[in-house]
Amino acid sequence: MLGDDLADRLLAFAVRALQVVSTLPSSTTGKHLARQLTSSATSGGANYEEARCAESRADFAHKVLVAAKEVGESVYWVRLIHSSRLSSSTDLLALVAEGRELVAILKASARTARARAADS
Repeated sequence: MLGDDLADRLLAFAVRALQVVSTLPSSTTGKHLARQLTSSATSGGANYEEARCAESRADFAHKVLVAAKEVGESVYWVRLIHSSRLSSSTDLLALVAEGRELVAILKASARTARARAADS
C-alpha cells in the first residue's frame, strides 16, 4: 500500500535525522540545531499519520501539507548542519535529497486530494 510505503520512508527519514542529531556537538549551537531538527524531522511522520486518519479529503490535504512543511524545515536544518560542518555524519546530502523527495511526494498527494475533493 502506497500510504504504508510513505509512512515507512518518513519514519526512516526521522531515524536518520536523529542519528545526525547524535553526532552534533554539545555546544549551545549544537543543542539548538539538535532541538530544531529533532522536532521537525519527527513531526513530518507524525503529521502524516494524522492525515491517514483524516475526516475528509480537505482535512487530509491540510495535514499532508503540514507534514511537507515539517520535512521541508528538516531539510533546511540538515543543510545548515552540513554547511557549518557541525556533524561528522557522511549521510547529510543523502538525507537532504530524501527530504526533498518526500516533500514533493507529500505536496503531490495534497494536490490530488484537493482535486478529488473539488470533483465530489
